[in-house]
Amino acid sequence: MAISTVLLPMVLSLSLVQLAYAQSLDQGFYANTCPNVVGIVKRTTASFISQSPSLAASLLRLHFHDCFVRGCDGSVLLNSTNGIPAEKDAIPNKTLRGFQVIDAAKAALEVVCPGVVSCADILALVARDAVTMINGPYWAVPLGRRDGVVSLSSEALNSLPAPFANISDLKSTFGALGLSVKDLAVLSGGHTIGISHCPPFSDRLYNFTGNGDTDPSMDQRYIQQLKTKCPPADVTTTVEMDPGSSRIFNTGYFTAVSARKGLFQSDAALLNDAETKAYVQQQTNSATSTFLKDFAASMVKMGQIGVLTGKAGEIRKNCALRN
Repeated sequence: MAISTVLLPMVLSLSLVQLAYAQSLDQGFYANTCPNVVGIVKRTTASFISQSPSLAASLLRLHFHDCFVRGCDGSVLLNSTNGIPAEKDAIPNKTLRGFQVIDAAKAALEVVCPGVVSCADILALVARDAVTMINGPYWAVPLGRRDGVVSLSSEALNSLPAPFANISDLKSTFGALGLSVKDLAVLSGGHTIGISHCPPFSDRLYNFTGNGDTDPSMDQRYIQQLKTKCPPADVTTTVEMDPGSSRIFNTGYFTAVSARKGLFQSDAALLNDAETKAYVQQQTNSATSTFLKDFAASMVKMGQIGVLTGKAGEIRKNCALRN
């Protein structure tokens, strides 16, 4: 959901402060305190992805959902406590998966360097490794994040981009976090992997304007295909976001969006802005595609949103619990 225009200047100022803090992140942050952190996390991630490649999409989504709420501070990993719902219990996060991978990496690190590596850093590394393991790009992950101590369901509900968001809402949400219009188009390409349940897009099939109609911006043959998979009120069936290659990181998403087969309204919205539309069309041609390189750059940028450093926050012993 978009941040109001009244609050936007204040939020943008906050974003500048957050990015300034992010400059203290360093790839070699644990060189002396936990020199094998990257290798340990990579081996742990590989043990899961080799058995279940579909987890890569879940782990990427977990990192994205963390960074868009309070910044990349691991707050999405916290359990609800004292009757106060945490981020992971917000409606947009009910289908998040992959927590067990983060927990396993944390447990392995606690054996060799207890109390040193943050859950937020582990999440950033796991997301990178998981994407790389399914044919995606590699990017250097600067480290030194600390873990947040606040996690609120209401903030996740209000801060995460909705699947029915229009292009104005998307540009506002991304811009408030210091991400460009290009970053918006690039990071949307993460939908080249993964699946969705039917509810986030069912209105496009059955009740787009409240009159029992379909979304005219979606390819009508694709609508019919989706209807065979998602009958009205279906909440259990899943559909590939990039049909045919949902477990391989490639440019198929942009080809689908260009052909009016983007699953969500927020995918289709990329065709409603000159800059994002041009980017989508560029990626459909292998000779002109820059997606893998661009995705790596945008992920580094996203991974530095609102990080806690220095003495802020804490280093959790258990990623699901505050110390």
